[in-house]
Amino acid sequence: MDAWDLIRQGGDNFFLIAGPCVVEDEPLLTEIAEKTTAICSRLKIPLIFKASYRKANRTRGDSFQGIGDLEGLELLQRTGARFGVPVTTDIHSAAEAYQAAVYADLLQIPAFLCRQTDILEAAAATGKTVNVKKGQFASGDSMRFAVEKIRSQGNDHILLTERGTTFGYQDLVVDFRNIPWMQAHRVPVVVDCTHSLQQPNQSGGVTGGHPALISTIARAAIAAGADGLFIETHPDPSRALSDGANMLRLDLLEELLEPLVRIRHSLKSPHRP
Repeated sequence: MDAWDLIRQGGDNFFLIAGPCVVEDEPLLTEIAEKTTAICSRLKIPLIFKASYRKANRTRGDSFQGIGDLEGLELLQRTGARFGVPVTTDIHSAAEAYQAAVYADLLQIPAFLCRQTDILEAAAATGKTVNVKKGQFASGDSMRFAVEKIRSQGNDHILLTERGTTFGYQDLVVDFRNIPWMQAHRVPVVVDCTHSLQQPNQSGGVTGGHPALISTIARAAIAAGADGLFIETHPDPSRALSDGANMLRLDLLEELLEPLVRIRHSLKSPHRP
């Protein structure tokens, strides 16, 4: 199923964008995709599998950036085809949009680039669904300009993602008012439950995080009416090659999602006296 069809035909449940931060190797993608697809199938959660083929926005120059663009994209596409799910990856330039669109069903625009007109327009022109992460410096209302840039290219398949707002130099906070504010732009809204718990710009050059609070953010997001969730997960976050400090351990995913489905269904049920 096309990514947009999956998002719009998900029924009463929220959808999930999940996977590792970056493509490390094929066995890792297979392990994570196998477990996430099984869990989401049981819980009837529409799934889009995520992995970055390249990490261009690392703090330190010696941080892991990827195994190679084409190899990473091919592994991501192959994983999606094997498990029958759409896949997404982030892009960092207009030129990357056309390359990534050959392999991915949904293109993600990183938060730092949410105002870059050429990237937004190039992603829109591919015809793929575009997920724009709200900048840590931006309001939910101001994201209407990103939406307008994409729609100007004739593409109305748009998601907006809340991923925290800068709070001082080394922390983020989540303003859940941004969910209805961004939904007012007539697009589905996702809450990134892992990146919104980052502690960026640490003195050692490696981003920190608060993974113990992922459940708190996720429950609040569903209760506040989010259409989807974004969760990065890894079998052993301590050994992940990128963003391990804020990722969810893979064996905790099912117990995280189960109560979220109940919360979602309770909100959709008729009110009783």
